[in-house]
Amino acid sequence: MGNSQDRSRWTPEFEEASKRFHQIGLQALRKLYVSLAAQSRSHGKFISASAFQAYFGIHGALGNRLFDVVTQMRKDQCMYFEDLVIAKAKYEKGGPSEIEEFEFQLLDLTGDGKIQRTEVEAVIISVLATVLGPSDAVVDAGLPEEVLRAFLNAADFSLQPESEGEEPCMTSQDFRNWLEMIPSIKKFLSSLLKAPHADEVIVGRQVPTLLVPEGSEHSTLLRKEYAWHIAGPLQQQESQEWVLLYHSSVNGLSFNTFLGNISVARGSSIIVIKDKQGNIFGGYASHPWEKHSEFYGDMKSFLFTLHPKLSLYRCSGKNTNIQWCAANYVSESLPNGIGFGGQIHHFGLFLAASFDKGHSRPSVTFNSPALSSTSDFEPDTIECWAVLVDTDGDSQSGAEKVKGTILERFKEERQMLNMVGIANASN
Repeated sequence: MGNSQDRSRWTPEFEEASKRFHQIGLQALRKLYVSLAAQSRSHGKFISASAFQAYFGIHGALGNRLFDVVTQMRKDQCMYFEDLVIAKAKYEKGGPSEIEEFEFQLLDLTGDGKIQRTEVEAVIISVLATVLGPSDAVVDAGLPEEVLRAFLNAADFSLQPESEGEEPCMTSQDFRNWLEMIPSIKKFLSSLLKAPHADEVIVGRQVPTLLVPEGSEHSTLLRKEYAWHIAGPLQQQESQEWVLLYHSSVNGLSFNTFLGNISVARGSSIIVIKDKQGNIFGGYASHPWEKHSEFYGDMKSFLFTLHPKLSLYRCSGKNTNIQWCAANYVSESLPNGIGFGGQIHHFGLFLAASFDKGHSRPSVTFNSPALSSTSDFEPDTIECWAVLVDTDGDSQSGAEKVKGTILERFKEERQMLNMVGIANASN
């Protein structure tokens, strides 16, 4: 049992931490400790860094820092049962301030009480290596430099250096704001010490599978890193499979085609837009896109940006102007097109029915700024993805039926457009 009977490390902090667990919880932690200590070639005396990191699956700099924080910075490469109890008591059962302090320490890789840009970059790479796999987190190989920069650009470093040659650092408020802008990072950090199970994905590590027609895999705006970001606020069942409903380079810049294609799916969807300046942004619509003469939808919808920086803006609750979908109206008071938030003619995000122009204004609906670099923009590429949620118990689920219908229609339309040489006209 290793140090199970060694009370020399039973500090007041450990005694207090133990009180946060029921007896069955402490027994489960003891069982885990004994198992990992046995794998550490320590004769059961402690858990090694390699055994700890392999079990929890945390790669790179963040894995090393997590071990150091849990072992209370002793740097002796030994994790004892008491360390595990204290860390899990703070991280999983502590109050908001305790959890925030723990997470702040994780990003402070050098342990100097500050978080610099280089540290955030190393943590992002570690997170993506854990979520996507090590080979997909190699910069300029599996991971494009511009995607890494998008994660970094979401962070502010407003604490100015005290001496020349030092980098600006994050304040506590900068840290909180960054996690709010990228909830997928927050979700990931909140579950670092969760025990993995073979039959389920750990919270924060689920990446939606992006289903696209054969031959279109490399032409979509929505990369898996971006999909993981968008999935941050979503439930697990909403983060499993997303299928491409509409792509302007395949289907053409047609509002009627767009509405026809997305009518196949009756649930949530994701719109992604790239404008002529290269900005990429969009919105998650929790309700189907259907013709209305007024705003509709619910508080599950949100707006986001993907390039040049990642951000996500949830509903503020200040109004209910969530989704807008109008077609074939002749009154100027009912602009034809699709939109999110704000108010008529002043949307948080709006695509005109002509699909050749749009605008994005600051919106109190989502507490969002303009998503593009200019308030009025010209779309270059438009995508819409269906969020597949299996609620059917049949052998062929409702989600599977929708997926098959969409992909078959997409294949037929691409073949037709290829015949007239315009399939890639918008690329």
